[in-house]
Amino acid sequence: MDITFFIPLIAIGAIFYFLLLRPEQQKRKKHQTMLENLTKGDEIVTNGGLHGKILGISNDRRIVLLSVGEMNNQDIKVNISLSAIAFLKKGGELIEGE
Repeated sequence: MDITFFIPLIAIGAIFYFLLLRPEQQKRKKHQTMLENLTKGDEIVTNGGLHGKILGISNDRRIVLLSVGEMNNQDIKVNISLSAIAFLKKGGELIEGE
């Protein structure tokens, strides 16, 4: 077989890696770093669209206690999985994965 037969296959493989696989890996790594650096008081948005402020994080169970609002002068608190967090909010803007 001739080496010129493999050149297009190698080029397609490189394009596939740099346009699809590598950006997804970087996005996943950035999101994981954001999850590891969350602290009490951060404002977040979940995958389901729930906006709230972190009241506490249980790293051993990977659960976050979230304050999502107030009703009749009582805080509404929700426990969510750490993996359900999609965005961090800073200054009212969504920051994906930072």
